[in-house]
Amino acid sequence: MEQSSLERLLNAIARGEVSPQEGLERLKHLHFEEVEDFAKIDYHRQLRTGFPEVVWCQGKTPQQISKIITSMRQRTPLVIATRLESCVANQLQAEIPDLRYYPVARIAAVGQTEVKYNGTIGILTAGTADLPVAEEAAVTAQLCGFDVIRLWDVGVAGIHRLLSHRHLLSQADVLIVVAGMEGALPSVVAGLVDCPVVATPTSVGYGAHFSGLAPLLTMLNSCAPGVAVVNIDNGFGAAILAAKILRLANGFHDKH
Repeated sequence: MEQSSLERLLNAIARGEVSPQEGLERLKHLHFEEVEDFAKIDYHRQLRTGFPEVVWCQGKTPQQISKIITSMRQRTPLVIATRLESCVANQLQAEIPDLRYYPVARIAAVGQTEVKYNGTIGILTAGTADLPVAEEAAVTAQLCGFDVIRLWDVGVAGIHRLLSHRHLLSQADVLIVVAGMEGALPSVVAGLVDCPVVATPTSVGYGAHFSGLAPLLTMLNSCAPGVAVVNIDNGFGAAILAAKILRLANGFHDKH
């Protein structure tokens, strides 16, 4: 954020030229912070969207990731980094000792969220091979302040495994259903529950599965109402969508 821009805005509010509500709206779109010549950190994203910016690590060097996290932790209580491989996480922990790493989810975090939301996000997988995507969703949701229920390996090939856990499905306020292969599980689940279902296709499957395209199309063509679909392997995006639904249900909205 440019200090001069903030000062002008605060002075305008103090003089009565800008209302506090209008000032908040302008504050959402003020400047960002540059980290050397390779990153621009958007600290006001949480004001605009409800959740802070998250570091996407794939394609970045360990040095770049370290500098971004170090800069962000000075301004925000929680820093989340996604798609972080274990070898890079080991290097980062040598420089950032309090960095926590979740290997299955490939997520790292520093600090804690200051908000605890009501509501529970349930996360299901069709198979064990879908766990990395599901854990990315689960860890993201927990770090953002939500309770999580996990239910793994309950795909349609053995539907009795799902039906025997219907009591867990009823405890969730939003369900994230992660599946590869043909991707049928979200439709089955959506026909059993009264809450929103976030369908998440994975790149797990044989050749005609086309690296996740087949389950993606199955989920988009679901005959069950109340199903939203995110991109292939996007556990993080599924968690944020579920979190936004519950955040609004908690009454967190700028207009209130």
